[in-house]
Amino acid sequence: MLRYVLIRLLWMIPIILGVTILIFSIMYFVPGDPAATILGPSATEIELEAKREELGLNDSYIVRLVNYIKDVFLRFDFGKSYLTNRSISSELISRFPRTILMCLVCIMIAMLLGVPLGVNAAVHQNGPWDNISMVVALLGVSMPTFWVALLLVLVFALRLNWLPNVGYTSIRHYILPCIANSFSSLAMQARQTRSSMLEVIRSDYITTARAKGLSERKVIFVHTLPNAIIPVLTIAGTNFGKMLGGTVVVETIFSIPGIGSYMITGVNGRDYPVVQGSVVFLAIAFGLIMLLVDLLYAAVDPRIKSQYVGKKVK
Repeated sequence: MLRYVLIRLLWMIPIILGVTILIFSIMYFVPGDPAATILGPSATEIELEAKREELGLNDSYIVRLVNYIKDVFLRFDFGKSYLTNRSISSELISRFPRTILMCLVCIMIAMLLGVPLGVNAAVHQNGPWDNISMVVALLGVSMPTFWVALLLVLVFALRLNWLPNVGYTSIRHYILPCIANSFSSLAMQARQTRSSMLEVIRSDYITTARAKGLSERKVIFVHTLPNAIIPVLTIAGTNFGKMLGGTVVVETIFSIPGIGSYMITGVNGRDYPVVQGSVVFLAIAFGLIMLLVDLLYAAVDPRIKSQYVGKKVK
């Protein structure tokens, strides 16, 4: 198992490197002059040229890219913000707990509601519960996160005044953002669970289990769900990454100072190092999350675990 983890961590290096090169290249070719953004419209050409030299903007693309990769991979240094002159690494580390907390709550909501919804739909295929579950799933997949967030604010914060629409100091502040950010993932989780359950439930060994006289609850939760869980875990890991990206919208709408709102601030202010650092940081976080998902595969499926430890399952 340890060998597998090390191999996966090594595989993350070229992936993160590719993301770093891609986002740096995009920011490099984006129109605009960071020196003018920092100094303002009243700066003289001499001042602008001095600032460009100070920031290394006069260097070639290759030189700047190599320097940036060395700083990120060897020193974990994403540079400093053009606008605030503060360390981007420090900002990301201080904001990450808020972002990851919201994502963890969101994935728990998606799993705790989406999986039972999908199981119930599969067990009662073509029945009323199946139709209701699939309508909810269709709504969740169809509605954009920002629209759900604004709708929740209008109804529960502004009209009913039940919950706050901005801030992050209490649990109540996270209720609306977490619901908005998890709604789409909940729907995808329900659809994937239903699909996986229907595929397994038609298998011969499920028919045999029922023929032996096992209760339907035992057939579903002991024999069917464990064998259908792998695709469900896969979509859960993908949804977690989607939630990390979704914080860009949700944190901005609800004024939560996480990595998402930090990235939006960087985009609006043409603060290129902030955007680059945020994207690379989230890519690293997503890579580690997918590694954990792969390890969960081994926990729920002995066949996969045997590949890790090099033993055959009897």
